[in-house]
Amino acid sequence: MTDYLRQLSAAARQAISRKEWAKVDACSHEILKIDDASAEGNFLSGMSKMASADLAAAERLFSRVLELDDRRYDAAMELARLHSTAKRNDAAATLLARYESAMQGSPHYLNLAGSIYSQIGMPEKAWPLLQRANELQPGVNAIESNLATAAVFLGKIEEAKSLFGKLLQRNPNHQRNQLSYARLEKATNREHIEHMQEILRVANQPPDRNVFMYYAIGKELEDLEEWEEAFKYFKMAGDAVCSVAEYDINTDLALIDKVMEVCHADWLSDGASNKEVVTREKTPIFIVGLPRTGTTLTDRIISSHSKVMSVGETQFMQMVLRRESGIESEEKMTPAMIDVTSKMDINIIGNGYMDMLEYRLGDEAMFVDKLPFNILYLGYIAKAFPNARLLRVKRNPMDSCFAMYKQVFTGAYKFSYSLEELGQFYVKFDQLLKHWQETLGDRFIEVEYESLVADQENQTRQLLDKLGLDFEEACLHFDKSKSATATASSIQVREKIHSRSVNRWKNYEQQLQPLYEHLLNAGISVE
Repeated sequence: MTDYLRQLSAAARQAISRKEWAKVDACSHEILKIDDASAEGNFLSGMSKMASADLAAAERLFSRVLELDDRRYDAAMELARLHSTAKRNDAAATLLARYESAMQGSPHYLNLAGSIYSQIGMPEKAWPLLQRANELQPGVNAIESNLATAAVFLGKIEEAKSLFGKLLQRNPNHQRNQLSYARLEKATNREHIEHMQEILRVANQPPDRNVFMYYAIGKELEDLEEWEEAFKYFKMAGDAVCSVAEYDINTDLALIDKVMEVCHADWLSDGASNKEVVTREKTPIFIVGLPRTGTTLTDRIISSHSKVMSVGETQFMQMVLRRESGIESEEKMTPAMIDVTSKMDINIIGNGYMDMLEYRLGDEAMFVDKLPFNILYLGYIAKAFPNARLLRVKRNPMDSCFAMYKQVFTGAYKFSYSLEELGQFYVKFDQLLKHWQETLGDRFIEVEYESLVADQENQTRQLLDKLGLDFEEACLHFDKSKSATATASSIQVREKIHSRSVNRWKNYEQQLQPLYEHLLNAGISVE
């Protein structure tokens, strides 16, 4: 590289640090005009294209860099970032594994690689990279935040407390970190609550800017059994979300109606898949239902078995249906997508799902995918995977609804922020359950959360038997498992099994009376 090209490169990199993308584009253009095979010129151009959201061009340019110089881990990580954004997790994982040893001196790219590993469901791989980044460049918020998040996923609670504590010392107004910190342990006094309330008072922001803090305060008040005040904050949070959300519950209700319309018993038996082709000698276990009903607990119990691994909550079934439908929509799934894909060869759906999942699978004979909302696609799953185990965790409807109501779900379960919409959704959900019970028969396995926590060993033995697994003592000691979990229950599942959450809704019986009556009037047993 000539001195002039070095000067252009240095100027472009300074411009990147200042986010002066026009200058980056100009410098990269000049470099490529002189040498169109310059790896650096293509890389800088890729950075400029990525900043302008021309992701297809950025992907081509970063791929070109690696063709010109396969040592460029910076291009590899930027390409992995693009793959992760597009949910091409297998491609991202391949690049991460290939280049992680090459970037041991770069805190920036170690941090990026760690965050991508966490995003694609592999926080155990993220941890050492993020630790290394933190050692090289301590005190950087972005690195410590990613490290703290990975610590939570891996059950490293003391490390997470220390890291979130440092982050909040520097920026006490960071509401997501306040909520993450509040979740790490049970509150024993009002000190942190009053600290957060003072932050809200001084900041004086509109309610929709305070959602995470409302949930954090509500959680700690509930820990202290100050039920009435806790509910006040949960309601403030839900109301704040509803005030800015562009959401129509009829969209979700129509989707469920379409699923029940097309995924019927005759459809299920017509063109069923060859299990040996689709599952590649792996037996899937799909845990479905609603969030906060014990799905993570059940996953941890089952995946503690030596023949089972968990792949966590993947959205791969929905993604392959959306992709194969060929329909563009702002909604993740629509009735039109269900209509189109219900007429397709089911092997396309099954193989598409397995292709996306391949990078996560180990040597175990069975794997668990525990995304609760796969219940919408249970017909596709049953048809594509005749050997799959289909498991729904059943919990008291009032406990289920209230557990969702007091939880923030970023970008998902939009019906859960309003008690009225929760009631409407649950009635339709109950209809869907009855549909699957009739359509799937004995294949639809139900485990009751309340029975599981009251009689752990017998219920675990019965569950394993239904799944075709021999009993193993490790399944009773799931809290000892070191495997990662990235759900809202990641803290709770590190504890021994308990029944503290059973009938918890009754502490809020007065506030929840309209929901109770709505479910009761719909013929749903709420006791």
